[in-house]
Amino acid sequence: MSSRIEQLIDEIEEYIDSCKYQTFSNSKILVNKDEIEELIRELRVKTPDEIKRYQRIIQNKEEILNDAKAKAEQLIKDTTLQRTELISEHQIMQQAYAQADEVVTAASRQAQEILDRAVMEANEMRISAMQYTDDLLSHVENIVAGSIQTASADYENLIGHMKQYQEIIAANRRELVPIPDDLDEEDSGGTAAAEPKENLELM
Repeated sequence: MSSRIEQLIDEIEEYIDSCKYQTFSNSKILVNKDEIEELIRELRVKTPDEIKRYQRIIQNKEEILNDAKAKAEQLIKDTTLQRTELISEHQIMQQAYAQADEVVTAASRQAQEILDRAVMEANEMRISAMQYTDDLLSHVENIVAGSIQTASADYENLIGHMKQYQEIIAANRRELVPIPDDLDEEDSGGTAAAEPKENLELM
């Protein structure tokens, strides 16, 4: 079963795939700011919970080790007690020593195997959890970087259009400035000065 954060990543990818390309571009897309921010906001909220979940998995390593140590210590304690009981029987003292040594050796070997297996399993679990978390964060980082790049491109296009509008407005204002009176007198034939241009349009 996939986690909510994985579902959110799928939703963001599906949303990006559904966005339309900008005019005359096959790499830049138009995104709805509110929709993408809502998805990223929920992703930001869910990410810490996912990380905490995998941190708890890593912490289970200590519990596994402690449980293995407790079982090993109890096993050694039981076998030591058994050895003591065997030795106390004088008629089979020599045999008891040999049997007790064998039991302790076997118990120690078994305890070490339990401990080694617990360490190996805990390390594998920790490495898997860390790798998954790193892959997840890397995926989120790539999505956020792509969103930042798209937003920057949209902002640059907006500034470019605004500068064009500013230049058009300035040109229209220059057209509206009246001609000085001394230039009217020099006009041959006493004709009236040229009228200001009308119907100037903003692109």
